[in-house]
Amino acid sequence: MELSFYPGCTAHSTAWEFTKSTEAVFTALGHELKEIEDWNCCGGASAKVVDKMLSLGLPARNLLIAQREGRTLIAPCAGCFNNVRRALTAYEDGGEVAKALEEALGEKWKGEIEVWSLVDFFDREGAMEEIAARVKKPLSGLKVVAYYGCQMVRPPRVVGSSDWENPTALERAAEAVGATALEWSYKVDCCGADLGISHGGHCADICTRLGEEAAKAGADAIVVSCGLCQANLDMRQSKTSLPVLYITELIGEAFQCEGRQKWWKKHLTDPSGLFK
Repeated sequence: MELSFYPGCTAHSTAWEFTKSTEAVFTALGHELKEIEDWNCCGGASAKVVDKMLSLGLPARNLLIAQREGRTLIAPCAGCFNNVRRALTAYEDGGEVAKALEEALGEKWKGEIEVWSLVDFFDREGAMEEIAARVKKPLSGLKVVAYYGCQMVRPPRVVGSSDWENPTALERAAEAVGATALEWSYKVDCCGADLGISHGGHCADICTRLGEEAAKAGADAIVVSCGLCQANLDMRQSKTSLPVLYITELIGEAFQCEGRQKWWKKHLTDPSGLFK
């Protein structure tokens, strides 16, 4: 399967290991990620504060580029995915906003492609069997909790989530490679997001609590699919030091993907001891 790939701004910087592990896992599964040409920043959280139309126009432009390429668009970054889905929803709702976007960008949205997150990719029919069939080193004995955060599953009408209160795709992906996914009640809580910049203490309190609750659940690690969640949880646990892994890093270890040891070097809490 060929998929259009929207990496977002962190893909080659703070979330480099997310990108590399995603590319490695998709290659191992026989899927090809084709980075969309001339993509731009989705606007992050900042554009919404500055100008509503700007916050929709930036991701809408990326959506239109993917439309020209004619493939399903996958956006691993949760913030990018959420913003692109906001633009998609604006187009689908029609009305003045959709007309304004078409006028500003000089192109009509035809509604011919889908937009997926990693959760959507893992949630599709046959995905777990596909993953399990390629495991070279089952992660038996490793206990994890899955953490989705806010933007991957909410708001449900925008992101298309069928179960925003108790999603299970990350757990099922972890179990497909032999790990044990534990139950806990904090999987869709916010990590503090950009509060880490303006109110670092508040964000640290949130992440410390999440780390404590994950440890109470019996987890050896927290599995995420969001660069900001990974950074906050990895950086701001003050009473625990649980490794925070991207789901693609976990799968990549089970697949024995080349170069995976380089991924661990990007982490503040070294996860390599989990796999000895």
